[in-house]
Amino acid sequence: MRLKLLLPTHIEIDEDVTKVTAEAVTGAFTLLPRHLDYVAPLVPGILSYEGPGGESFVAINGGILVKTGEDVCVAVTEAAAGADLATLEQAVREKFQRLDDTQSRARGAIRRIEADFVRRVIDWEEHTRA
Repeated sequence: MRLKLLLPTHIEIDEDVTKVTAEAVTGAFTLLPRHLDYVAPLVPGILSYEGPGGESFVAINGGILVKTGEDVCVAVTEAAAGADLATLEQAVREKFQRLDDTQSRARGAIRRIEADFVRRVIDWEEHTRA
């Protein structure tokens, strides 16, 4: 089978695999090469797959999996890969820390914009009364 893990900006994984295991809203499942075509909405968790280098893991934030013939496409908005679970845990921690930092900066910028908007409305009201 050919596994492709698609993110909005790039293809994270594109390789031949012998098995894909993931968790859908209905529970965990494993796909093998001769299984029927399949579509599943994925929940946040760990997707694992076996390739030439052994078993690998990817933390995903949910998404959709589509198996058609020999192709397995997984589309997600966020993913962190690791060769083993310890490596994956570290990758997830780093990614979430970066996301937390980015979100914190964004919240600060929004607060500044809101405060500036309120000041401008007050100034406009005072100017129109005069």
